[in-house]
Amino acid sequence: MDAATGSERFETIIVGGGQAGLAVGYHLAGRGRPFLVLESHERVGDSWRHRWDSLRVFTPARYNGLPGLRFPAPGWSFPTKDEVGDYLEAYATRFGLPVRTGVRVDELSRAGDRFVLASGSGTFEADNVVIASGACHTPKVPPFARELRPNIVQLHSAVYRNAAQLQDGEVLVVGAGNSGAEIALELASSHRTRLSGTPSGEIPVRHGSHAARALLPVIKFVGHRVLSRRTPIGRKVGPKLVAHGTPLIRTKMRDLTAVGVELVARVVGVQGGRPLLDDGGVVEVANVVWCTGFRPDFAWVDLPVFGGDGQPIHDRGIVTPEPGLYFMGLPFQYAVTSDVLPGAGRDAAHIARHIVARRRSARPDDVPVPA
Repeated sequence: MDAATGSERFETIIVGGGQAGLAVGYHLAGRGRPFLVLESHERVGDSWRHRWDSLRVFTPARYNGLPGLRFPAPGWSFPTKDEVGDYLEAYATRFGLPVRTGVRVDELSRAGDRFVLASGSGTFEADNVVIASGACHTPKVPPFARELRPNIVQLHSAVYRNAAQLQDGEVLVVGAGNSGAEIALELASSHRTRLSGTPSGEIPVRHGSHAARALLPVIKFVGHRVLSRRTPIGRKVGPKLVAHGTPLIRTKMRDLTAVGVELVARVVGVQGGRPLLDDGGVVEVANVVWCTGFRPDFAWVDLPVFGGDGQPIHDRGIVTPEPGLYFMGLPFQYAVTSDVLPGAGRDAAHIARHIVARRRSARPDDVPVPA
């Protein structure tokens, strides 16, 4: 505790206790560096537990382990969202990572040579800050959604849990990515369901099949090693792939057709209180589930580290203009796997090495003793 400011002081603070933040913590601990992880949820792993009930990850368990600890499930199984949450909690416990839960950072600023983090739980100071709060933070819903009739139930996938939240009548699922396809497939058993949008293709084999087991290592290698910022093809294709979304992985169009899901054009507005489609059609529905993705929320970062598009300016997560500031878990931070479980370890190791190197280059009296 700093007696002059009343702040708790640490060498490094990691904001976010999900897979990205915990992986950085693992590598810092392995290098003997002190740090603190601040997690806004009440339990480590809650960011996964709070997703829809039937969600399973798309990568087999053999690829979902963080550095130092394999995922405790059969290698070719697809863990549930609760199993992922429990794994993250067990990971933090296994390696004794110092995580303080229930702490939401409201502002990050700089005071002299230190970063200052303000929260409802107090003020923290640090030489280094790793922002690992996630890219999928704030649900994206088009502004015209508020013009829909008030008797239409609207849910974003962030708050959708199961069909019991919806009223009787037709459902329009907006967004034909993997989330939209899986939720539409689930809802078709209890509601007439339409899916709005155009999928970005689909993998050519049945997920979980022997053919998929042969193909997935190739896909992982390409996403992890080829489509990166290091390669010309990665720099060309990676951002486009991230922007347009991944192909349908588990649920295929034929699966949706088989259960009666109707694919309709993209929703572009509202007409008479009802969803208006790109082809001029108007859909009469009782429920709308927005599977329209998320956007990062960095409004709490009061530092000049963002470009004109509002995205962080960084090199593999290192913010050169603001020494000591780092980002983790960004889409295409280094490769197309950077924001998913299989890519967390490599990016985390890179950032941890930079933090240690920065500390070694500082004078010993420049580094505060952790509280």
